[in-house]
Amino acid sequence: MTGGTRLIGEVAVPGAKNSVLKLMAASLLATGRTTLTAVPDILDVTVMADVLTGLGATVTRAPQERVPGQGGAGTAGGRLWIDMPDEAQGAADGDLVRRIRASVAVLGPLVARRGEARVALPGGDAIGSRALDIHVNGLTRLGAVVDMEDGVLVARSDGRLQGATIWLDFPSVGATENLLMAAVLAKGTTVIDNAAREPEIADLCAMLTAMGARIDGAGSSTLVVDGVDELAAVEHETVPDRIVAGTYAVGALMTGGDVLVRGGRAGHLAIVLEKLVEAGAQVDVRADGFRVVGREQPRSIDVVTLPYPGFPTDLLPQVIALEAISSGTSLITENVFDSRFVFCRELHKLGADLRTDGHHVVVRPGTRLTGTRVMSSDVRAGAALVLAGLVADGITEVTEVHHIDRGYAHFVEDLRGLGADITRVQSLAVV
Repeated sequence: MTGGTRLIGEVAVPGAKNSVLKLMAASLLATGRTTLTAVPDILDVTVMADVLTGLGATVTRAPQERVPGQGGAGTAGGRLWIDMPDEAQGAADGDLVRRIRASVAVLGPLVARRGEARVALPGGDAIGSRALDIHVNGLTRLGAVVDMEDGVLVARSDGRLQGATIWLDFPSVGATENLLMAAVLAKGTTVIDNAAREPEIADLCAMLTAMGARIDGAGSSTLVVDGVDELAAVEHETVPDRIVAGTYAVGALMTGGDVLVRGGRAGHLAIVLEKLVEAGAQVDVRADGFRVVGREQPRSIDVVTLPYPGFPTDLLPQVIALEAISSGTSLITENVFDSRFVFCRELHKLGADLRTDGHHVVVRPGTRLTGTRVMSSDVRAGAALVLAGLVADGITEVTEVHHIDRGYAHFVEDLRGLGADITRVQSLAVV
């Protein structure tokens, strides 16, 4: 890509990666056809579909729709059908599970419905450890016996799981989702305290409720689940991806652009948009999304990541890229993942003046960024490096872009629709 072009136009946001993968896992809880809409055309959905296929499901996808916009193009998401037989398999394919961390979400549904689940330790991004202790402790409270057998997590239940009160030591999104899906078919009442409150969890609660689950407290830190005997397959629309929406918002400010993010829910990005306004952006909230207008040079801001409704860790790399071209010194603090700053080495290659110290990074104003060859280490780092390349002098090459494919549908096409000078060279895996 060649830097120096403002992002101008419209882009449409598809369903959330961090929601749709868990909705797909929830289909394991009911016999019949589950239909998901606004499904993003991303690599992680393909991998999760393969995981479900290995568990006995038949998964069919319709192409993602391209939505033309004024001065740009967007992606609205496609449709996915999951046909689940009466009896699902209990062992998830280890090679597939190791490719994405979200695949561990099949653990709760499988043990709840079949009484046994075998799931390999999950893989995914290189952004730090995400211990499964909270998942294991919660399932144990529900009556499951959980063991590790040759690198495979095995959960068994002699009969139905039993409702219990569970306190999470940390409001883990993955653990909240797994325990929620296990509890909906448990006997009696389950209370999950210190639960994560992300919009994606509220989306999962909405789908489970439509399936017949009894859940109170969606969107709060306490979830109360009254178990039911069975659930029914339903059709459900995936909540818009707030991280994708936030990425385009940051890109608009970085490039001094003017972007309407159609489908983006400002209420899911309240603190992010407040920070962008603090940095100099103009943000206009509309019924169909929000518009972000940038300035010549952003002002520096300090950011601290926290569980929702705090600043999301998945937008931290993009903000660090923003701070690399801002007017003053900023302090960025990461409280969720212990290796989120790995990508700072790549941003430094582009000329960013930054220094890491534990879970802090100090970003100082310096010379302009200069294009070079950099490597994507995870989904969000890859997107951040692309944004940095859009404002760097000369040509920037980002390699290992399969990471970006895991979370951003048609990223290059949408950026080109907004005016970016960017090309994907398939043979070199370079964006």
